[in-house]
Amino acid sequence: MRVLIAEDEPLLRDALAALLTGEGFEVVGLAADAEDLLRKARAHRPDVVVTDIRMPPTQSDEGLRAGLTIRRELPEIGVLVLSRHVVRGHAVELVGADGGGVGYLLKQRVADRRGFAADVRRVGEGGRVLDREVIAALLERSGSTAVAALTPRQREVLELMAEGRSNAAIGERLVISEKAVVRHVSHVYEALGLEPAPADHRRVLAVVRYLSDRQG
Repeated sequence: MRVLIAEDEPLLRDALAALLTGEGFEVVGLAADAEDLLRKARAHRPDVVVTDIRMPPTQSDEGLRAGLTIRRELPEIGVLVLSRHVVRGHAVELVGADGGGVGYLLKQRVADRRGFAADVRRVGEGGRVLDREVIAALLERSGSTAVAALTPRQREVLELMAEGRSNAAIGERLVISEKAVVRHVSHVYEALGLEPAPADHRRVLAVVRYLSDRQG
């Protein structure tokens, strides 16, 4: 699997490259800032990008912005962002991005070499990976999970939502109308106790509940 690494700290950048190379990845490029990341992603078309959220020149969220741009322009590329701290708004924005192939991990997870490599591979294969602390932050004040109480059809719909599929794509996969999907999604929100809110926000929270339930 081909990976592009974006990190402005040289020692950490080299350490990530060595770790992933040792786990069987092909590192196709290293980037020190968001502009370099975008240029190399467009040129090399890796399977997955691993990027720090905070990048030069402002050290705010340039890495995340670049990752979201990559997801829009090149949706076949997975994007895994790393951060020293959980920023709830960043997590919501990333999880709400169209399609699967996204992840948000705290940097200390890199210490678990095999676990980190497995997470990178999962994102590169189109899956979603969220750090437990990220899930906890997203679930804060939103009530307990109730995924187990969903009907089999509702759980199918929620699983496909977690894969980043649109209502139309879910309907095509389950061979039901988009209107029926909307109805099932509404019932999922009710079952999970998600109060009325902007649709995108409730969809993100529903997906996070599902991921939280899967991780135990």
